[in-house]
Amino acid sequence: MSGGGRLVVLWSAPRCRSTVFSRSVAERGDFLVLHEPFSHLADFGREEIEGVECRTEAEVIARLLELGRERQVFVKDTTDFRYPGVLTDARFLGGARHTFIVRDPREAIASHYGLNPGLGRNEIGFEWLREIHDRVAEVTGTDPAVVDAADLVAAPAATLRAYCAAIGVPFLEHALSWRPGGLPGWQKTARWHSDASGSGAISAEVSSRPPLDVPGHPLLGPFYRYHLPHYEHLWERRLRVTADA
Repeated sequence: MSGGGRLVVLWSAPRCRSTVFSRSVAERGDFLVLHEPFSHLADFGREEIEGVECRTEAEVIARLLELGRERQVFVKDTTDFRYPGVLTDARFLGGARHTFIVRDPREAIASHYGLNPGLGRNEIGFEWLREIHDRVAEVTGTDPAVVDAADLVAAPAATLRAYCAAIGVPFLEHALSWRPGGLPGWQKTARWHSDASGSGAISAEVSSRPPLDVPGHPLLGPFYRYHLPHYEHLWERRLRVTADA
């Protein structure tokens, strides 16, 4: 893809710190940041993207590619749903810079369960995240950038610097902090983004939810073991980051 990554997509399983990552990208000021258009489409049956209503994955993809020809666009989305239209659209798979973020599934599942105690195995999302990653690698012939959320909170400057290098844009130090508050696209699912809305920087915030033994949990333990190989597959391909000085 030419133009230094005009259309960049960050894919994430739920609760992997992708929202605070996208908040940092918004603070840069040089990207139009779009929040979960595919997830919103699956949830609500429609999604308006910069004044255009989309009702199918194909329409979302066409709109994103159109916007990406006009400006720098950053799309953040989650894999609590499977997106067959994404997996079969070679224009989108090869015409955007697809990137990924992962988090230890013990942490991600515990956070997800705290907000959605009725969650099912598949919506934890690591299997579907890997599916998109592997399709992008297959179509493009290159390994997409994968961010480890543990690196992000431990060394935000170094992690964002490595990510920017991977997608071909300059690292902007001012994007490491911002005034607390959500972005307009967060309104539909605001309760999922309260931590990010209240933050002014990337940090390993302390959750108000009680600790949870995910591997030993009667419901979540089997879910964890199902998704662990998919997480490990992606984690092994992560960007290598050294700690911030």
